[in-house]
Amino acid sequence: MIISAPPKSAWALLLGGLLGWIASVTLTVDKFKLFTEPGFKPLCSIDQVVACTTVIESDQAEAFGFPNPLIGIVGFSVVVTLAVLAISGIGFPRWIWGGLWVGLVLGMAFIGWLIFQAVFRIHALCPWCMVVWAATPALLAIVTGQLWGTSRGLLQIVVEWRWTVVAVYYAVVTLILFLQFQDYWLEKF
Repeated sequence: MIISAPPKSAWALLLGGLLGWIASVTLTVDKFKLFTEPGFKPLCSIDQVVACTTVIESDQAEAFGFPNPLIGIVGFSVVVTLAVLAISGIGFPRWIWGGLWVGLVLGMAFIGWLIFQAVFRIHALCPWCMVVWAATPALLAIVTGQLWGTSRGLLQIVVEWRWTVVAVYYAVVTLILFLQFQDYWLEKF
């Protein structure tokens, strides 16, 4: 069964994929510059809390023995490629959408772990990481709609409530970031 993405979904996939890809590439370049240019400071390292350098240099930034953003470069490249093809009217077999969905679910699990590490272990935030944290759940919601948009029963409920789940995710992450760094935010604003 071939599933074609409506233009609105295909363009949203492209936008989310590009945002995630740009963030991943920027983090990777900054990581290599930290190794090769003494005294290099990424633009996103503003202070002790908003500190890309602290996050990039942490052990958690190489969870599998190589820089985590390399996973994002590959994964978001797949999303961008499929989105461009979908925009041009090409449909994909259900297994392609299913594979993308599984990749995004695994990405969300990894992001959950990374959020926990950044907030409670590293005690620093990386704006580029947070772009990935924001883009991935929206991409997952789009692909969920593509994959199971015509389903019945429990899957229909999942499809109908997917954007509510994304909104709750954003609210919970925002609340965690506010509470954990409350003094910082209150001082800034």
